[in-house]
Amino acid sequence: EMAEQVSTISGGIDLIANIVAGTPIKLYRDIDGEAEELTDDPRIKLINDETGDTLNANQFWKAMIIDYYLGGGGYAFINRRGLSVESLHYVEQSEISIAKNDDPIFKDYDILVRGRSYKGYQFLKLLRNTTDGSTGKSIVKGSSQLIKTAYESLVFEGYLAQNGGNKRGFLESERKIDKGTMSDLKEEFNKRYNNQKENVIVLNNGVKFKEAASSSAELQLNENKTTNAEEFAKIFHVSTAVMSGRAGENDIAAIARLAAIPLMKAIECALNRDLLLESEKGELYFAFDTKELLKGDMKNRFEAYKTALEANFMQIDEVRYAEDLPPLGLTWIKLGLKDVLFDPETKEIFTPNTGIKTSIVPKSGLLEETGKDIIEARANPYHAADGKFTTGGGKTKYAPSKRRNKKGITVSEKKYAKLTGVLNTRYPGLEAGEIRRICDAVNWYQVKADGYGGMEILAIKKIK
Repeated sequence: EMAEQVSTISGGIDLIANIVAGTPIKLYRDIDGEAEELTDDPRIKLINDETGDTLNANQFWKAMIIDYYLGGGGYAFINRRGLSVESLHYVEQSEISIAKNDDPIFKDYDILVRGRSYKGYQFLKLLRNTTDGSTGKSIVKGSSQLIKTAYESLVFEGYLAQNGGNKRGFLESERKIDKGTMSDLKEEFNKRYNNQKENVIVLNNGVKFKEAASSSAELQLNENKTTNAEEFAKIFHVSTAVMSGRAGENDIAAIARLAAIPLMKAIECALNRDLLLESEKGELYFAFDTKELLKGDMKNRFEAYKTALEANFMQIDEVRYAEDLPPLGLTWIKLGLKDVLFDPETKEIFTPNTGIKTSIVPKSGLLEETGKDIIEARANPYHAADGKFTTGGGKTKYAPSKRRNKKGITVSEKKYAKLTGVLNTRYPGLEAGEIRRICDAVNWYQVKADGYGGMEILAIKKIK
């Protein structure tokens, strides 16, 4: 109760509690490393909207968090009917008693509520700095002297405000004062310090007032309040600007990362332990949706999206979904070359400037070796003035040699030039004898590089 009257404590707890209570909790299923969100589980409604108790979910989490910081922990009874959870009931920490066994290794405990005993798994427990899993350590115990000092300063300020800042003191007299005069002085001073009216005290000759207290300025109360606020900021892991109400955007983001999210992780662990069945653990898990907390301002957020798109770990529609915008139905991912596109659904690479579409997954079945055409690079090749390959014996850059295999497969010079372009684009710098697979819009080609940029066609198969 003393701690709650210190504004820096109650304000810090209320700030963190509002952030946590206002962040939705979701339930996911882990399927081979991919998270699938479950939206029809009744436990989602209990922890986000209606608890089934007199408290709604927002009030429920704020009460749990206050007990987490100021009490021995936050406790809520899990009302089960068979294997399903029907409702969650917050129980004030003052109503909770813990009966522990005396074994320091195999620890066990029961939870008592007004003398009635319950098992630990029947309660959702949110505990701070616990060492036994049944009780936590509040900031009241860990920082009792700091809280007491701040409270006493608050009480003293209240006293000064009540008596108008008048100092306490004592009277000095050069001569003996009779009882009647002393009674009159006591009555006047009592009026001076115990009512809000303006009173004037007239001292007899020879009577002097001596101060026996310091003023608020002399005590440096404002400086002490600032120092105390900095100490409380350390407890909650927030900046002093936040504690003094002068927080900026960076401070708000720091609250989420340093204060709210660690508390959310503690809540997630508690939910996973106490609300999930043993058969569900390892497959299902609860998690806060912290996306809204970490969005930041628009400029920083959009710069982050730009980086995500360029690095290809987000797509356009994923960014639009994060911004609550309707999808455009775009599935293309831009690769390193700006004019190369990859479709993750069909596993195809498309080069717009050449019109070539290539699949990175081979079709089923092996290429049939229907023959091969050995094509050799001629010495001193050159282009004609119009940029095309010249024709005629010994003047073409690449021309079919006179040697052919038994089946005698041949391709035109234009087709050969296009295929070598595809090969050298996809696999630059091949050494002689290396075998690769390439394709055009019609066929697959199994080719062997000659080490000079040319190739030998080993097999052809039509794309199904």
